[in-house]
Amino acid sequence: MARLIVYYAHPGHKYSHVNKYMARAAGAVDGITFVDLYRDYPRFDIDVNVEQRRLVEHDVVLFQFPMFWYSTPSIIKEWEDLVLEHGFAYGAGGENLAGKQMMLAVTAAGPDDAYRHEGYQHYPIRTFLTPLEQTARLCKMHFPAPYVLYSSLKAPAAGLVEPHVDGYVRLLEAIRDDRYDFAAAERMNVVHFDTLPVGEEG
Repeated sequence: MARLIVYYAHPGHKYSHVNKYMARAAGAVDGITFVDLYRDYPRFDIDVNVEQRRLVEHDVVLFQFPMFWYSTPSIIKEWEDLVLEHGFAYGAGGENLAGKQMMLAVTAAGPDDAYRHEGYQHYPIRTFLTPLEQTARLCKMHFPAPYVLYSSLKAPAAGLVEPHVDGYVRLLEAIRDDRYDFAAAERMNVVHFDTLPVGEEG
């Protein structure tokens, strides 16, 4: 079994249209570690020793968050700045994360066609996630395609919350049970609840 940790970050959790349901479901999955960053660090006083120990103890690190101004919620950046130290995550002697997986579960308010060069966001969603992808590369981690839901604000009315959350649980369980095809996911742009590269139960 793969050791999976999920870091959840949503500063407006109670107002969430989708992420609060994803977080609730993720927290109920047996055999994984679930961390709510805003709950555990309301004053952004990240415990570096605790977080570095968590990273060493897990094989897959997944960040779940809504896109905020084309980036992550601010606590994830604070976490990165403090936890991913030179000599621990990168640089001389910084081999602790080498070979691990960094994954993202991201919701975006805009529709799929907005995240194209001809759309009103002008760039694919992967372009906005480039800093995280390069962070993974610097730390010698793999970066498979993110799990994405577009039009998240309209998801409840469109009946997409339940299938997206169900897909998220299938994703987490497949990672835990070594059934997720990371090699296939690295060749994909994004994954959705109906395109997960997941193998059958053993």
